Amino acid sequence: MSPECATSEAAALAQLDPRSGTATHATARFSVSDGVVTLSIEVTDATPGQHAVHLHLNGDCSADDASSAGPHWNPEDHAHGQLGHGAAHKGDIGNVTVGSDGRGSLVFSTSEWSVGTGAPNDVLGHAVVLHAAEDDFTSQPAGNAGGRIACGVVQPVAAAR
Repeated sequence: MSPECATSEAAALAQLDPRSGTATHATARFSVSDGVVTLSIEVTDATPGQHAVHLHLNGDCSADDASSAGPHWNPEDHAHGQLGHGAAHKGDIGNVTVGSDGRGSLVFSTSEWSVGTGAPNDVLGHAVVLHAAEDDFTSQPAGNAGGRIACGVVQPVAAAR
């Protein structure tokens, strides 16, 4: 890693709005420190249980079922899996656990993404999608994660100073 990238500061945000007839919302925050991107997602008004979180190719959440977001973000044409655990899509993140109060959170970090670099691994402009079911990390092409219940596009935000 080059020295100028070692302490890169950037931030991005996606506000996920309900899709597929749900009331589910979420906020996804991306931060960068020493070349590692951390995604922190907070979910509200979801059904209790496990829900898959993925980055999708298209920054378009206009369809009622979020189908406009397209498939998982997969610039390297890998099979579906779990990022950081062997071959996987760049958009294969994991599952968030939602409690009986409809709330859940997930923190995920990876050095396989960047924010605001314009590089092929840049998360900006992709959609964050919360799914109705749990990702099993093996079923192809999307982990058997079910319908898309919330969707938002990753946008840059000015760093707070």
